Amino acid sequence: MAIVLILAAAAAFAFGHLGQQRSLGGPLFTDGKPAGAPGVKPTARSVPVALIIPAIGLIAPVSELGLNPDHTVRVPTTFQEPGWYKFGPSPGQLGSSVILGHVDSYEGPAVFFKLRTLRPGDDVDVRLADGLVTHFVVREVAMYPKARFPTFQVYGPHGYSALQLVTCGGVFDTQSRSYLSNVVVYTSLVSTT
Repeated sequence: MAIVLILAAAAAFAFGHLGQQRSLGGPLFTDGKPAGAPGVKPTARSVPVALIIPAIGLIAPVSELGLNPDHTVRVPTTFQEPGWYKFGPSPGQLGSSVILGHVDSYEGPAVFFKLRTLRPGDDVDVRLADGLVTHFVVREVAMYPKARFPTFQVYGPHGYSALQLVTCGGVFDTQSRSYLSNVVVYTSLVSTT
């Protein structure tokens, strides 16, 4: 049976409480300011078509995700293809762009299986439909219980161009056939080519 990525968050529709995080990496902010290259100009809106993360050997096409009837974010229908939350900014625009992917399935590892192994300083690139490539750097990797998912921290605007990558993690509950936590990789835009 497939393991689905569950987000109880209503994304841009209803920002929740900041959850208790268990940090797996370095700081998201440096000296009280958002980490990232100063003066990096945000890009125009363009659909992401590919996600590249060299540190974990990931090169994958990106699909688009909307909302379920209950206003939770849909999950990708393919285990080897992450999905971009299309009602938020595109990668490189001002604000928080979010890409979600599965960690595994009954068949084995899925596209974001190695996501939690990323470390601050790792590169994350997104190829856009307009031909630009947006280059992000990992600032923090954190894990949150799903019941305390920090919706605003993941989906909300923070004054710079961010990209958050989200998957399942932590303990697997055999009764619900689901992971009890989410892993979130926080990145910020450093350049475009």
